[in-house]
Amino acid sequence: MKQVLNVEIKNYNITITDDDFSKTMEELNLLTASQKRLFIVSNKVFKLYFDKLGLNKEEVLVLPDGEKNKNFKNYIKILETAAQKGLTREDAIIAIGGGVIGDIAGFAASTYMRGIDYIQIPTTLLSMVDSSVGGKTAIDMKNAKNIVGTFYQPKAVLININFLKTLNKRQFKSGLGEILKYAFIEENCNYKQPLYLFEYLTLCCEKLFSQEPMTIMRVIEYCLNLKIAVVNEDEKESGLRKILNFGHTLGHALEVRGKYRMFTHGEAIVQGMFFVLNWAKKVELISYSYHRLAIELLNKYGFKEQKFKISELIEIMKKDKKAISDKIVFLIPCDKKKVKEVKFRPEEILEMF
Repeated sequence: MKQVLNVEIKNYNITITDDDFSKTMEELNLLTASQKRLFIVSNKVFKLYFDKLGLNKEEVLVLPDGEKNKNFKNYIKILETAAQKGLTREDAIIAIGGGVIGDIAGFAASTYMRGIDYIQIPTTLLSMVDSSVGGKTAIDMKNAKNIVGTFYQPKAVLININFLKTLNKRQFKSGLGEILKYAFIEENCNYKQPLYLFEYLTLCCEKLFSQEPMTIMRVIEYCLNLKIAVVNEDEKESGLRKILNFGHTLGHALEVRGKYRMFTHGEAIVQGMFFVLNWAKKVELISYSYHRLAIELLNKYGFKEQKFKISELIEIMKKDKKAISDKIVFLIPCDKKKVKEVKFRPEEILEMF
């Protein structure tokens, strides 16, 4: 099976397939013919797939796994390796891994010689449905996630769902958290036709957990169609693209507070969604029935609301890159499958919770 989607703003393709890895590498070789290449590969992926992908060690830089490694030290390592290998503006960086690898490799590609080609080969569900597409690149600082970055579109994205066969259950579930986000923002995305993702996710839960290929590919396609529609309209997050941050304000704060060990990205984002869904119900922005259906959907995928002190997260949220002046920005549900941006001063948030 193979599906090809197109991102109009830079006219690049996203290929979604369950073909043998050799076919993916054939496509990559065609895309990078005559180019020098530097592969940025996560340690786990290197150990599992070096032989299967037929990589050349001379072209590979292996980086450690985990969000804490999306830092300046590894960014500089990529730049130095690219320079040592003689990459020019005509050459390419290829990211093979999850969102961490994609973000840091993309950031390096966007700044090396003021920008060279890069290609995303995502290996986690979360990176397949979200971070590999749209051109956001970044590294973290100690107390702020994705605070240093660029908007820089890839030359192509090659998604092969066979990578998911070796993804552990927790990371697979983390990807499901990001998928669920799209169910709550579908009406905002201005896609050309209804996809009924909320309803589809309600029905296909068991097939997703069993990784039924057709279901996996369909859900990836649905999420990416929604994201592409948003990115085509607002590449650099000046307006519509902000809706993709649903659940992320509080979610990022939880990740930082837990030093990227307590929560995976998807787990943290779901906690952010619980928070704003409850908030919206409390102030009667959404109906009781929609709130119940939303919470039931999150629970259906094995996510449970956790309790925490909002006061402990305020200072972190104030440093969030979405914060404006002295206000913290949230995306709040305002109707079924719709959200809106709301800005609050920290004391207002504390008064409400």
